[in-house]
Amino acid sequence: MTAIECKDLWLSYGSASVIEGLSFSLESGKCLCIAGENGTGKSTLIKALLGLKEASRGEIVFFGGEKKHGIGYLPQRSDAQSDFPASVWEVVLSGKLNNGRRLPFYTKKDKEEAEKKLELLDIFRLKDKSFAELSGGQQQRVLLARALCAATQLILLDEPVAGLDPTATSEFYKIIHRLKDEGITVIMVSHDIHCALAVADKLLILRNDGYSFTDAAPHEHDHEGGCKI
Repeated sequence: MTAIECKDLWLSYGSASVIEGLSFSLESGKCLCIAGENGTGKSTLIKALLGLKEASRGEIVFFGGEKKHGIGYLPQRSDAQSDFPASVWEVVLSGKLNNGRRLPFYTKKDKEEAEKKLELLDIFRLKDKSFAELSGGQQQRVLLARALCAATQLILLDEPVAGLDPTATSEFYKIIHRLKDEGITVIMVSHDIHCALAVADKLLILRNDGYSFTDAAPHEHDHEGGCKI
C-alpha cells in the first residue's frame, strides 16, 4: 500500500513559492530521507506533512485517501528537551495525548502500548529513570518511543541523530531498521546523507531550483566520525 503521496505540491509563504510541483510516493514500511541546503523548503515540507501548513496547490494523500492521519513526530533535539523533569515512563506515555483524546486519564490499553514501545526500542529497563539523567542517545530513544505512541503507521524524524556520538548514531539507525520491519513508514530529514542511506529506501533532495526523488542505495558507511550498521 502507498503510505504517502504528494501530488503536484506547491508550498509558499505569502506570494513567495518555497516548493513548486513536488510529486512523489512512498510505500508502507519504507524509509524516505529528505535532504537539501538551508532554505530549500525542508521545514516547510515538514509542516505540510504534519498538517500545520496548507498547500497553495496540489495535495498530500495518506494511505490511499486519509488526508488527516496520525503522524508520530520527533523534532530536533534541544536543551529544553534534555532537561525535561519527568520519568522515562511519564515521557513515553504522554505520547498518547497526541491522539486527540478527551479522557482525563490513561487507559489500560494506553499503558500496554507504551510498554510495547519501550520494549521495541530496548529501553524498558530505563522505565523508572529520570529523563534528564539519560545520555543523549537514550533520550532520543525515549522521545522516539513517545512519538511511536502517537503514531499508528507513519513517523517523521527531524535530524534525529544530530549531536549524537557515532555509537549512538549507529544504534539509532538500527532502530529505524527495526521500525521498518514492524511495518512502520519512516520519513527522516537529515544532513547526514551518507549514514542515512544505510536505512533509506528513497531519497528526496530539495534544491532552490527544484528537487530530485530517487531510489536510495543502502550501504555500510564506516569512517572516522561516521557510522556502521
